[in-house]
Amino acid sequence: MLRVRLAFLAVVIFAGAIVYRIAVIQFKEGEKWNALAAEIGLQYRTVDATRGNIISDNGSLLATSIPFYRLAIDPSRASKSLLDNGLDSLSYLLSRFYGDKSQAAYKRSIIDARAAGKKYLMPNRRLINYQEKKAMANWPVLRAGRLGGGAIFEKVDKRFLPFNFLAQRTIGFVNENSNGAGLEYSFNPDLAGQAGKALYQKTMGGNWKPIPDASAVRPVDGYDLETTIDINLQDVSQAALLRALESHNADYGSVVVMEVATGEIKAISNLSKYSTGSYGERYNYAVGSHGLREPGSTFKLATMLALFEETNLKLSDSIDTGEGEFQFYEQVIKD
Repeated sequence: MLRVRLAFLAVVIFAGAIVYRIAVIQFKEGEKWNALAAEIGLQYRTVDATRGNIISDNGSLLATSIPFYRLAIDPSRASKSLLDNGLDSLSYLLSRFYGDKSQAAYKRSIIDARAAGKKYLMPNRRLINYQEKKAMANWPVLRAGRLGGGAIFEKVDKRFLPFNFLAQRTIGFVNENSNGAGLEYSFNPDLAGQAGKALYQKTMGGNWKPIPDASAVRPVDGYDLETTIDINLQDVSQAALLRALESHNADYGSVVVMEVATGEIKAISNLSKYSTGSYGERYNYAVGSHGLREPGSTFKLATMLALFEETNLKLSDSIDTGEGEFQFYEQVIKD
């Protein structure tokens, strides 16, 4: 009986010691171990989701994300025999493709990185497209894959506007600081999706490479945004606005085309003059604060129709407008 009690007491003491040690590590020594983890270079980093598309009323792409890639190499992965047989050819192809260093320089950089124990080497920061990635994946050494040859292709999404400058300001943008304008900025949470998390290791060169980890959280891609823009009307409207501005040597101008049956905006263009004398879209004068002017004759008809629908006024009635000014919130509208 005494032995059982002593054994039980020993288990309790041992369990208590474990709990105590966990508490010490977590609360008292937490900063120390976090700093050590930072020195080792392991870190959970954000993995961006694929951004949703912006499309016109008939499904044409107004903005989309195109995947590009950067090539990196883990020099420690390839076997000695694989490097002996393929490094000269790989170095030649890298030199010919990037055109920034000689074959000998590329070969030396890979050999030196391998000798130094580096697990991550980026030959060049230039982005490559999918077809170039497919071709590189069949190059000597790299064709052995990530585990056998150390080939790492890091995906980088770039925003692309298939119709170039058409509705460019309306489509808008979001910069690296999450600031921007237009639809890209206004609907950014929906377009951006939900970022994931993955474990990365900092390499000797200061870059980060992903490492397999079961606790990784996959990103959720963003939603597509369907607009009311008619790309054909947009093209006609923008061309007509440009001709008018050039004809009058105007500083800026706007055009908005609305489908009166539905109220949908089918085209919207804003052009302003650059110092060079050319015109481009850089500000939305149709809705922006710099464009807060009385809409004039464009809206007189729509305003009068609404007035007659909602009141008992007749065409023969007259209204005293006083001094010709009306305070609407913080704006003064002048007659």
